[in-house]
Amino acid sequence: MSTALKRLTSLASQLVPSTPAPAIFEHRHNIHQLSPTLFLPRAAAIEPDAIATYHTNADRKVVKRTYQQTADRAAGLAYYLRKHGYKRVGILAPNTPAFLESIYGIGAASAVNVAINYRLKKEDISYIFDHAEVDLIIVDAEFQNLLTDYRARHPSIPFLIDTDTDLPTNPYDLAVAEGQLHDQQTGSHGWAALETETTNEESMIALSYTSGTTAKPKGVVYTHRSAYLGAIANLIESGLNTHNSKADRCHYLWTLPMFHAMGWTFPWAVTAARGTHYCLRKIEYPEIWRLLKEEAISHFNAAPTVNTLLCADPNAEKLPEPVRVTVAASPPTAHLFETMESMNLHPVHVYGLTETYGPITKGYILPSWSHSPPKQRFANMARQGHGHVLSTPARVVRTSSEDPDQPAEELINVKQDGKEIGEIILTGNLCAKEYYKDAAATRKLFLGGALHTGDLAVWHPDGAIQILDRAKDIIISGGENISSVALEALLVTHPDILEAACVGVPHEKWGETPKAFVTVKQGKSMQAEDLVKWAKEHSAISGFMVPREVEVLQELPKTSTGKLRKNILRAWAKGGSREVVE
Repeated sequence: MSTALKRLTSLASQLVPSTPAPAIFEHRHNIHQLSPTLFLPRAAAIEPDAIATYHTNADRKVVKRTYQQTADRAAGLAYYLRKHGYKRVGILAPNTPAFLESIYGIGAASAVNVAINYRLKKEDISYIFDHAEVDLIIVDAEFQNLLTDYRARHPSIPFLIDTDTDLPTNPYDLAVAEGQLHDQQTGSHGWAALETETTNEESMIALSYTSGTTAKPKGVVYTHRSAYLGAIANLIESGLNTHNSKADRCHYLWTLPMFHAMGWTFPWAVTAARGTHYCLRKIEYPEIWRLLKEEAISHFNAAPTVNTLLCADPNAEKLPEPVRVTVAASPPTAHLFETMESMNLHPVHVYGLTETYGPITKGYILPSWSHSPPKQRFANMARQGHGHVLSTPARVVRTSSEDPDQPAEELINVKQDGKEIGEIILTGNLCAKEYYKDAAATRKLFLGGALHTGDLAVWHPDGAIQILDRAKDIIISGGENISSVALEALLVTHPDILEAACVGVPHEKWGETPKAFVTVKQGKSMQAEDLVKWAKEHSAISGFMVPREVEVLQELPKTSTGKLRKNILRAWAKGGSREVVE
């Protein structure tokens, strides 16, 4: 090429639109576009006869499928979606094999997955599917009634019903068979003609909606690239490549809903490790203990409240083999971790948000802690820790802006002294791309160039972060900040208390004072005044932190993922209705 031609070519390249990102790598052999959909056909190619799913279906029959069978079914669904041109697919289902297959089938069809919480109100479910612009909904038969409002507004949107049975009339299975036939009629290409390596790893693979407890749910845009990296991070950090002596591979129990932040990316992570997915239609503690004891479960994920109730179940006992339990959703207590370890349930403490694909930090257990007193070791374990292996370090900052709706000119780190309080901010691979169709909320989420969590924390000298509260949950009494998390952690050390949740209630003199809502262990009872007296006499609590009011409940209001619904408790404390609607 002549020098003049080179100069003209260079000039032309500056005048035309830039080449789309995928084309940059078109002729590169050291890079490929990342997508977690690849993990399923890869697992089937390596170990086709390995058990992929174990499930007790709606007819109470145990169904097991190999990785080859699961991959074939997911491919069949993908061809069905392609044949009919579906590009945005909703899922409304419990943890079933069909849900897992759908995650892969939708991705393989180059479509977008919109899995949502079946415990939401009908109007919220209708809002989400409407906002996400779905053109098909895969729905478990048990939850069809939740779509009556949506169907009235969108009569032309079809539903694909899964009865979660082995009956030959199951519509979901018939759709899979139709897709498999379509593949046969068009060349029998199987997975080779499906999208296992996306053309653009920054494109959307899923929309994951926030809970919307105080506002309309927001659609968090998940990309192929970040979902892939999140899955690899969780495979490493939760030790999915390890198992106990009675299992031939990771035996992962689905206590966490697959719809919640796409199951924290574990539908992809467990498959990447070629583990067995033990699917559960619902949380039943006796059944969980049966599976732990009889099926050599090696891993599961659960919120602190699920672990609390699991350890308090009459079937609870120390397991002969260790089980790794990834714990997140609400800040856990040191007392809970001590209880879990006594049963051979070993916590892997992580922290994250829907906006971070689930876990983005981990409380790493350091060898030096073995020389610390047990109480201190468990307290250290309860910290939220450091950024994941595929994330950047978490930071705790105070913003330089007085107006939270305006971008801060600079995000200033708090001191790493374990005392100064600030907000956790995050950046990097595991942060969501944006909120779907909500530019204003996206700008607010990333004020100052980092993802704002709304969680207040301290930063310890060793670099570990520790949550004190959500900003809205801090109780300010007489000018003193009271961490509801710290107060709850103290109250559950009472031998009769099972769970505790604390909120601020108005007070004429102090502005706010703490009120505690508690549940008690089976066979125990508690008088409010007795707990207040115990708290006053406890050396670890300052006088201004002692709850002025205590209310004993049968059950605390929680989200489907086990988070305490403190907005409801605050309403109750002010005399609001005691009706709880998900």
